[in-house]
Amino acid sequence: MFDDSGPLPVYSSLGMLDNCLYSDRTLWTGDVKVGRTFEFHPQKQKGTQFICEASDLGIIKDSSYECVLASHCLEHVANPLRALEEWKRVMKGDGLLLLVLPHKDATFDWRRPITTLSHIIEDHDQGIGENDLTHVPEILALHDLEKDKPAGSPDEFRRRCLDNISNRAIHHHVFDTLSALRMVDYAAYQVLRVDPIEPFNIIILAAACKGLPNNESFLGTDASYRDSSPFASDRLSEVPSGDRVKEKAT
Repeated sequence: MFDDSGPLPVYSSLGMLDNCLYSDRTLWTGDVKVGRTFEFHPQKQKGTQFICEASDLGIIKDSSYECVLASHCLEHVANPLRALEEWKRVMKGDGLLLLVLPHKDATFDWRRPITTLSHIIEDHDQGIGENDLTHVPEILALHDLEKDKPAGSPDEFRRRCLDNISNRAIHHHVFDTLSALRMVDYAAYQVLRVDPIEPFNIIILAAACKGLPNNESFLGTDASYRDSSPFASDRLSEVPSGDRVKEKAT
């Protein structure tokens, strides 16, 4: 997503970049080593590879970074608001978040309902951990394996889901552009730009806020991204009744 051939070639503009993984071995990376081993660009010095949860960056000091990049990560986190809080903590006061999430319309999640903001808030307030399997029954019933060949057979997929603490392959939460924006808004980030783009990406650029942001221009039914979005649900979506949260995180 972020390298020189991707749709957001920002790596070449960064002086340094460190990386976090939940384990020293993942489905996507194979084995990795802690330390100055993270190669993000052939013309840059290697960054530091950390092993820690996206929702618990305790080994990283406050205000350490100018930006946080997260591509197709947050949907794999059981407690995304806690992760967004941690990402803000390690950012400097004017830090930027570049967030990429999968849009449900164009992925194997297309049959699943969009996760409500109230559910995500409840997960945060209950301190849900990464061992949570609340969404597995829904995933097993509605996941489109025809769009996810690497997941294997239904039995293989079921075993992988039940052992998610080891592989982190499931999407705990499902987003369209509005629901992603509402989550970022609730976490007190000022949205600067949003771009839903094919094949299945929601791209949000946001800034950390000390107070409450003003994101009304992105959250209303007349938001400009709606007309240009390639995803049908963006042009139709409204805030679900019963999910109009008045108080935001601080």
